[in-house]
Amino acid sequence: MRRRTFLRSLGLGASAGAVGTSAAHPTPTGDGTGATPAETPTGTDPLGTLDLPGARELVTSPDGHTAYVATGAGVAFVDVTDPTAPRLLEHRTGLLADSDEGPMQIVQDLAVVGDRLLVAGPAHPTEGARGFVLFDVSDRQNPDRIVGYETDSQIHNCDFDGRYAYLTANAREGNPLLVVDTETAQEVGTWSVLDADDAWADVPSALRPLHDVWVQDGYAYLAYWDGGTWILDVSDPADISLVSRVRGQDPDTLAAVEDVSLERTEPPGNDHFVTVNDDATLLGVGGESWDRGGDGSGGPSGVELFDISDPAAPESVATIDPPPTSDATPGGVLTTAHNFELTDGRCYSSWYNGGVKVHDVRDPANPREVFAWRDSETTSFWTAQRGNGCFLGANTNANRGSDVTPGVYTFPDPDIATPTATESPSAADGGQSVVGAAGPGFGVAAVLAALGLAAWRRDAD
Repeated sequence: MRRRTFLRSLGLGASAGAVGTSAAHPTPTGDGTGATPAETPTGTDPLGTLDLPGARELVTSPDGHTAYVATGAGVAFVDVTDPTAPRLLEHRTGLLADSDEGPMQIVQDLAVVGDRLLVAGPAHPTEGARGFVLFDVSDRQNPDRIVGYETDSQIHNCDFDGRYAYLTANAREGNPLLVVDTETAQEVGTWSVLDADDAWADVPSALRPLHDVWVQDGYAYLAYWDGGTWILDVSDPADISLVSRVRGQDPDTLAAVEDVSLERTEPPGNDHFVTVNDDATLLGVGGESWDRGGDGSGGPSGVELFDISDPAAPESVATIDPPPTSDATPGGVLTTAHNFELTDGRCYSSWYNGGVKVHDVRDPANPREVFAWRDSETTSFWTAQRGNGCFLGANTNANRGSDVTPGVYTFPDPDIATPTATESPSAADGGQSVVGAAGPGFGVAAVLAALGLAAWRRDAD
């Protein structure tokens, strides 16, 4: 394997162009068929938006005041102190520009722990460097690159525990998890389904790509598409061991599949994104699927929840269903599960053209939808993440042909402690929007007062 480590800062400034333009939020339109339960509070508009072409994955700082957004070309740093007026602080591009291969391209994923931000790519085979950059973001006005690292594989998704980078290395045999020590700039461990059973070698690689990884408290959670989701003990990254597995089909069944393209597109399977809640007692697995043939036999898929109080014996407790769609084919109105967050008794979720949702999951066996917003004609959401006094979504607008620029959207954070049963107008399908009256805790004035905006902003800037 050819590998080089870069230790000097790039010192790149903000990029030019239309990135970071404030925008009017789209107006929800249309009627359509009911899709949101009558007791669900819904927002008539986002609190604010920021144009950010190429927006993909988004994560927030521990204090919720900063959003870090993968943009394909690099990473954007966004101030969300005032949810009604998100603003661009900086856009770093040309990552790993010192590489002999040229700068990194197709940057889709990133992870933050404390004041360290890991940015990895490319997500797909392409020209340019492959690897990651680690930033010190303790001064959000001047993020500082502290290490760059090249790998021999593209990196679709990644995670970080403060020292070790956990990378999807699908260009290698077995589509393994790759662990790199960011302090020593050395590869320290790998694991793939081939380590669990040699029979996986007979399964077409396209049915068992390592699509996502989440790491928390010494455990790693791997989404292996039709191969299911695997829980590993990574307390010693040099000696990774298998704990358990949920979902997925057995290797003999998958090895016998004749139509690989159909199998990897439609349910069952398609484990796409995985995460756990704050105390790692609840695991969420999101499936990404379509109705490839248009005959009603396929997706979209939802988010399945597992009780992992005992990680060696996970138990399925509920599934959050996807929003409805008039056309579930790959080129239609996509409402399958994408990225989401489990925190503070809530599930913040994104559903492409199906918009964003928030569920109360304090009783995981009975998820209760408490917020929903969609505008299928103009938005396609990549993720939903909690901020400070709000939650955020990244609108990618992928393949939609809309004149609304992709970017960051902020929404009111629902108060799940005091739910009310209010009548909501109907939610629309197939290019329409969910609209309705705000529920408790949605007032913009209350959000801003809680943040103490003016004082914090003076200190932060």
